[in-house]
Amino acid sequence: MTSLDETYSQRPGDAISRRVLAGGLLLAVGAVAIVAAIGLIWVGGTDSTTKLSAGITAGLGVPAMLAGVVVVLPASARQRLGVAVGTGLAGVGVYLFSYAYPDRWTRTADPLAFETLLVYGLGCAIALWFVFSAIASTRLRNNPQGTVSLEIIQQGETKTIEVDRSEYRSLVSDGGDPEQYLEELDRKE
Repeated sequence: MTSLDETYSQRPGDAISRRVLAGGLLLAVGAVAIVAAIGLIWVGGTDSTTKLSAGITAGLGVPAMLAGVVVVLPASARQRLGVAVGTGLAGVGVYLFSYAYPDRWTRTADPLAFETLLVYGLGCAIALWFVFSAIASTRLRNNPQGTVSLEIIQQGETKTIEVDRSEYRSLVSDGGDPEQYLEELDRKE
């Protein structure tokens, strides 16, 4: 357990800003890797060494971007572990690609293209699933529990009103006049 002195001497934004910086860096590195791979193919042409380099670069760029999204978000340990497993599996797929291309890729006695793409695709799918899970739970975490926030614009004036969910449902469930809802909400303030 950390001491109270250590706890109170830390600035509150340090951990968050480091996390955002690390996640942004991962996103940037992944995006640059994908653009670099496209540039390699564009400049290098159809040479198999160029294709191998571009495939490895882009193959590592996609999982880096997925990991960057989860690092930035306030994700749970389960979600971070899921993305780590997915990106690790995608990394195994990139290793298989580097091993198999071009000699054992296709049109050989024992091709590895299907297995490589299966491992890489499964890894990216797992990582993407947990990225979506982190995004969805972040949205839920930032939503105030038990209240509905309504923004009402009347005659150029904007008001924000918070009501309980049950109260909101009772107001809108009968399909009545919207003006009547606004009047009832104004009376409750």
